[in-house]
Amino acid sequence: MDDDPVEIPITSELDLHTFRPSEIGELLPEYFLECRKRGLLEVRVIHGKGTGTLREGVHRLLERLPEVRSFRLGDHTTGSWGATVVTLAPISSDT
Repeated sequence: MDDDPVEIPITSELDLHTFRPSEIGELLPEYFLECRKRGLLEVRVIHGKGTGTLREGVHRLLERLPEVRSFRLGDHTTGSWGATVVTLAPISSDT
């Protein structure tokens, strides 16, 4: 059993299919921070259509994250209701 962290590439797309729902609460804020450091301020989070449970959990988390400016379900070109497009705030230069 290997408990070493898995490095995932930081891009404007995050597919949650390979993660357990219990990992999302820690994963999304960390992933968004790395995106913001790279200037990636629009991220497509793929949660799948399924029963909607994962989508609802992702949306509840997004509502609480201060770095999230807005989010919306994907359209016909970005995954429909199987994905959420998230707009992030840039990292402030005040820090």
